[in-house]
Amino acid sequence: MKVALVTDSTADLPKALRDELGIQAVPLYVNLGGRVYRDWEEITPNEVFQKVRAGEAFPTTSQPSPEDFVRAYEKALEGADHVLSIHISARLSGTVQSAELAAQNFPGRVTVFDSQGASLGIGMMVLRAHELLSEGAGLEAVLEELKRLRADHFVRFSVATLEFLKRGGRIGGAQALLGTLLGIKPILTLKEGRVEAAGRARGERKAKEEILKDFRAWGEGRKRIRAFFLYGGEEGAVEELKAMVLQSGLPVEEVLTGELGAVISSHTGPGTYGFYAYSL
Repeated sequence: MKVALVTDSTADLPKALRDELGIQAVPLYVNLGGRVYRDWEEITPNEVFQKVRAGEAFPTTSQPSPEDFVRAYEKALEGADHVLSIHISARLSGTVQSAELAAQNFPGRVTVFDSQGASLGIGMMVLRAHELLSEGAGLEAVLEELKRLRADHFVRFSVATLEFLKRGGRIGGAQALLGTLLGIKPILTLKEGRVEAAGRARGERKAKEEILKDFRAWGEGRKRIRAFFLYGGEEGAVEELKAMVLQSGLPVEEVLTGELGAVISSHTGPGTYGFYAYSL
């Protein structure tokens, strides 16, 4: 059985890579200044930040429609027997719901998987699924591996301000960090699909050291770790953390360093950095 992969734009996988691997990404939408933009296709993260700085109201975002997914599935099934559709956490977006509604039009031919993640947390699962399918693994084996990654991975990130998360309603259990003293950096994670607080530190360097400490605790005893670094706005924001992780003494390989798209950036703001990792 040939399985095609579909994801959404919040996986933040570069278009060139998706095209090379034959992976479709259904775009979410950014609503800003009275216009609606397709994520990655019609607006960049820096354009979002520039418009907000210029006085535009904070952006909102919306999921693809079921019809958007129907079109994607029809295209995918032209050359495949089945579609595996991997998406942003259902606790952060209605994307999974739209995908499930669309899947009803293709009984037994579409499997929708909730990554319970965002950005490269989705992307790493999509790439792992592609790797396994390319090696001849069946759908059930791929799903078991995705469930393993969902249950056992590492994610930490930090933002310059919690204001974007607050206004976008995605702050989850990190609410307790609001109103912290100037100079305190929030350290965030995703737990069961929600943004949660993982700690706080005074200053940028200390925040990165705390993230590295948590990563070492998670990674101890693991034989091979794949890391996916992410940043919002400027790649330099993640470079120091990336160097610290790669020099941590753990068996880490960098798979991808990527920019957050406009939809994710609309909720995290500029100056965001962090990474996802899983072990083999």
